[in-house]
Amino acid sequence: MEIRVGYLQWQPDRGPALAQLTPEPEDSGLQGARLAIADNLSTGRFLGQAYHLESVIADSEDALLEALEEMLAEEISMIVMNVPADTLRRAAALGNDQALIFNAGSRDVSLRVSDCSPYLLHTAPSHSMLTDALAQWLNMRRWRSVLLITGPTEGDIAWADAFRRSTDKFALTIVDDKAWTFDADMRRNASAELPLFTQGPDYDVVVVADERNDFGDFVPFNTWLPRPVVGTQGMAPDAWHPAVEAWGAAQLQNRFEKQAERHMTSTDYAAWAAIRSVGEAVTRTESDSMETLREYLLGDEFELAAFKGRPLSFRGWNGQLRQPIPLAHPNSLVAMAPFEGFLHQYTELDTLGYDEPESECRITD
Repeated sequence: MEIRVGYLQWQPDRGPALAQLTPEPEDSGLQGARLAIADNLSTGRFLGQAYHLESVIADSEDALLEALEEMLAEEISMIVMNVPADTLRRAAALGNDQALIFNAGSRDVSLRVSDCSPYLLHTAPSHSMLTDALAQWLNMRRWRSVLLITGPTEGDIAWADAFRRSTDKFALTIVDDKAWTFDADMRRNASAELPLFTQGPDYDVVVVADERNDFGDFVPFNTWLPRPVVGTQGMAPDAWHPAVEAWGAAQLQNRFEKQAERHMTSTDYAAWAAIRSVGEAVTRTESDSMETLREYLLGDEFELAAFKGRPLSFRGWNGQLRQPIPLAHPNSLVAMAPFEGFLHQYTELDTLGYDEPESECRITD
């Protein structure tokens, strides 16, 4: 069998960040897709399977959708996308039932709750999965009084909205909810501005929502009270982290670094998981039919060994990949959610993010 997989990427310019010593690599996602193709080939060659990656990094949304149309015309029916949520909606409508699209870039909650497509699966975790992981850990540590600081971007607001829901879900209290409105360069003013900004009621922990990294790195050690900082900075939840080494992950990290000459990002991991899922489904079903693979991926038998300590699977109602979430600070893994004591009737992984009764989506009906 010849299995052709598409990879499409377009991310709009996010504007200059005031503090970004480690920017997202331009090929973040693409390198993960390349590694997954190599992994699929390593086992596929013994089974008569050949995998080929067709990749396009577009410079505009129109160019990306045009590239998608070309892939559909060439009957490429498995496509990984690293694009914003609105672009993903347009792509899903364009693909309709011609291709199974894997979302490796957008964490938008509505794509998993109300705007679901039957042919759209998500290997990137949603904002709610990330914030639920963080809230579980805070509850477990009994750090339940929170100062929340939210940046001005759409991503910051979406992250903070997800965290507010998580506080209700896991019995945390936001004692002060502040919007970041400064436009000054914090590299010069952090030690003067942040202590005053973080004054207020007592709190156990500061939670920062700053996805673009405008100010979040300056919050630790500059708060009015001596408190830990978590969220998008400090200790952060994400799909992947270079410090994950258990469960054979060190071997994955080493192979990736040898290929890409850098660390694996969460977007790389999401793209890798998408294409490895395709490889696993092809091997188990002995088919390259898109409909056959989709049915298997969304069924109860599918499991992906993905270096996170337990097998991953897709939620049948909205196509989200169930997965543990690492909580890490820049150089060390702190914990892996979900945690013992947070129970679920099917799997503890479904305590992260919106569960089936909370979602309007039923993509397998």
